[in-house]
Amino acid sequence: MRANRPTPVRRGHRLAGIVAAAALVLAGCGTSAPPTVTFDVGGTSLTAAPTQFCDNQLQNCRDDANARLTADVAPGTPVTITVPEEVSSAPWQVAFAYLGPDGKARTDGRSPIATPGQRTEYTLTLPDPRDRLVTAQVQLFGPAPVADPATGQITFPVRATWVLVSGG
Repeated sequence: MRANRPTPVRRGHRLAGIVAAAALVLAGCGTSAPPTVTFDVGGTSLTAAPTQFCDNQLQNCRDDANARLTADVAPGTPVTITVPEEVSSAPWQVAFAYLGPDGKARTDGRSPIATPGQRTEYTLTLPDPRDRLVTAQVQLFGPAPVADPATGQITFPVRATWVLVSGG
């Protein structure tokens, strides 16, 4: 009777197995879902995936125009935005647009920039309770700001955005 002996593993097969396992682990790291942001509108919590999400070097980007949220935001309704640690650990801000009480004059604005670790929440309240929100966009900044050589203006590269559009 022959004893059952383990089958010898050739060095090349073992190395190939290790390389394949490492590739699977690394591939899993690159496919993790990007962070989500929460928009609270009048007590209704809405979770948004990013419409754009890039790595820190702005090399690998994913775009999803269908990720934007649409909600009826009544005039005078504040919108509370909550970001996860993945966003709050970098500089971020809220860019927004609204219509004045006449419903015609559009104003664009920006929140102060939140420095890394400063805050995870921002409440957007428009100046006049009759103002109507058009859009609110969380912007996660990427690499360091750069100056445009032609104009001298500073450009802040945005690597990710989460968008709420008001339908009402």
